[in-house]
Amino acid sequence: MTRITDILSLSLDDLKSAVSALGEKPFRAAQIYSWLHRKRVCGFDEMTDLPAALREKLSEEFSFERLKPARVLESKTDGTVKVLYELCDGNHIETVLMSYEHGDSLCVSTQAGCRMGCRFCASTIAGFKRNLTPNEILGQLYETERLTGRKVSSIVLMGIGEPLDNFDNVVKFLGILSNPEGTNMSLRHVSLSTCGLVDRIYDLEKLDLGLTLSISLHSPYDEKRSKLMPINRRYHIPELMAACRSYFSKTGRRISFEYALIEGENDSEEDAKALAGLVSGMPSHINIIPVNKIKERSYRSDRRSAQRFCKILCGLGANATVRRTLGADINAACGQLRREYEE
Repeated sequence: MTRITDILSLSLDDLKSAVSALGEKPFRAAQIYSWLHRKRVCGFDEMTDLPAALREKLSEEFSFERLKPARVLESKTDGTVKVLYELCDGNHIETVLMSYEHGDSLCVSTQAGCRMGCRFCASTIAGFKRNLTPNEILGQLYETERLTGRKVSSIVLMGIGEPLDNFDNVVKFLGILSNPEGTNMSLRHVSLSTCGLVDRIYDLEKLDLGLTLSISLHSPYDEKRSKLMPINRRYHIPELMAACRSYFSKTGRRISFEYALIEGENDSEEDAKALAGLVSGMPSHINIIPVNKIKERSYRSDRRSAQRFCKILCGLGANATVRRTLGADINAACGQLRREYEE
């Protein structure tokens, strides 16, 4: 049998095939899967209802890879927890646990670095290293709950990386996350944020997973958006919006649009009017975000400007709010801790 390096990245069907190849009965796969994703053991020796010989086989055939917390920061103002995890190859990713009225939400990374090149984002400045495996995405949930003792009720794929640029691993992660024999989290409690890989939005639509699609838009104009987000040179706004409308038509899930407000770039009344017109007639929500300050860029904005922009949008009939700022005292914005630590 070919060595499989990471047992926690296997779907239940994959695990059944692997166990069968070891000469074991199929019911053993369900036992192992439960140990991995319900009881969340930290090693094969803890799977106490398995024969010792099988545990030995598993340790020989599979690796059991876990994330290592390299640094943990906790906000003194709102309880936000930011964890810098070290991967087995020495790369680093960030995970943020945030508290809301509806429960705790976890923002997870999907890549070590990012190659999308968005001008205002710290994640892309540090460079792209590699895609994360399903286990490395899932492990951020398991290790953060273990570390903090807090129960996560929702997940946003909005950390370091572009989720749709790691499509296959992200979809496999979602399958493991939602499997009733494991963690069993409804994908209606999952939001996936993308800068707009249109072909992959259509691929995601076909799967009809029930998750919320969140689009990093940041300008209603092609010229401005292309300046801020290089992906727009490949997929222009009309193509992106057509994909969003198609996604809603197929899934019935309201689209969320993220709009990082940048002084002098995309914060004018004309920008607001064009944005409201762009989403008109589409069940959607616009999430206005005062842009995060990073040392390599001069971009800035504040909550007062964001509130003003939001008021214009709402007056034009758009559904818009200003994102609540969390973890300000620990620089909880994505990518900053990783870059500082590695530097």
